[in-house]
Amino acid sequence: MSIDTESGETPQSTVDQLSRDLGEAIADLPAYQRFEEAKEAVENDEEAQEKIQEFEEFREEFMLARQTGEATQDDLRELQAKQEALHDIPVMAEFLQAQNELELHLQEINETISEPLRIDFGQKAGGCCED
Repeated sequence: MSIDTESGETPQSTVDQLSRDLGEAIADLPAYQRFEEAKEAVENDEEAQEKIQEFEEFREEFMLARQTGEATQDDLRELQAKQEALHDIPVMAEFLQAQNELELHLQEINETISEPLRIDFGQKAGGCCED
């Protein structure tokens, strides 16, 4: 790709525009639309919100107990049961499926971007502190 310097475009401005275009194109994907709709459905579902709150509170207690060495196998089983109950709610199951499909699309996009760079673009762009 050549850069037209007469138009005032720089490599950085071209990349910035392509990034915006890519973001807009991703937002137009059916997988993204489905994800957004499923997310909104979960946010508006009273049962799902109650189960999420219950799960998050118990998970936090479990993590604290684990840090102090007080967590038991029964606690872990209860945490897993609460997570399964949350995932069994139809609106939550739909959300998780939509999220998974979107993540697969984003992984494919990441691989396409990463190939000419010879690095994992998503990992490098996404943050630090990977062990």
